[in-house]
Amino acid sequence: MFNVDIKELLEAGIHFGHQRQKWNPKMARFIYTIRNDIHIIDLQKALKCLNDAYNFVKEIASHNGNIVFVGTKRQAQQVIKEEAERCGVFYVNHRWIGGFLTNFVTIKKGVWKYRDLREKEVSGELDNLSKKERARIMRKKEKLALFFEGVSGMEELPSCIYIVDPVKEKICLSEAIKMKIPTVAIVDTNGNPDKITYPIPGNDDAIRSIRFITTCIADAIIEGKKTEEEEAGVYEERQEELEEKEEIEVGEEIEAGEEVKVGEENELTTD
Repeated sequence: MFNVDIKELLEAGIHFGHQRQKWNPKMARFIYTIRNDIHIIDLQKALKCLNDAYNFVKEIASHNGNIVFVGTKRQAQQVIKEEAERCGVFYVNHRWIGGFLTNFVTIKKGVWKYRDLREKEVSGELDNLSKKERARIMRKKEKLALFFEGVSGMEELPSCIYIVDPVKEKICLSEAIKMKIPTVAIVDTNGNPDKITYPIPGNDDAIRSIRFITTCIADAIIEGKKTEEEEAGVYEERQEELEEKEEIEVGEEIEAGEEVKVGEENELTTD
């Protein structure tokens, strides 16, 4: 359940925007004031946007949606990896490969190649190679890992993408828009919220701010998955009840049929 207040946003430093000269006028509706030439984000509006994003992501997760976390800037890399792994979703935290969404079929070949090399390493198959050849393959695997480690199990396009800093991740955002994939993103005062399905106005440079918002999104996914599992459990229980009911009805029909047959045989014997 979403349980965040303005004080927590304030303590996380979410209200600090960029210098005034770097702002995007489309963020005007989310700016509260200017202090020391820095735009200050309206935390009331940020809280509402975070709540809306939380509910949206929770809904996606409750229907077994495929979600990807994207954040390749230095401040976001570790947070993206940790929170994505905690809530069990895919992530990209080093470099976004152009065409990942728009040319997914081709990009998947790179994912499969990385997966194949990783499996060979784990199985010990590479131990039979020469030292030089093994080193060459390991270098290739490590290079592929930078791109594909967080998406190695991904087989289809995502239902939603969560982005830290859509200005930096402009290629990812552009592809998501082209493929009509909804986005949730932390948008600082230099960004364009109109391009994001669910923008969250906030500081996208400070680790503490990034971690706070990303943790909220991960919590929403965990809650959504729990709802999906509970609904699946209820569905299974209902199916079992229906099967039991059908078995009882079939049994009663068989018993009734046997009684009728016995009655008919008795009548024939009497005659």
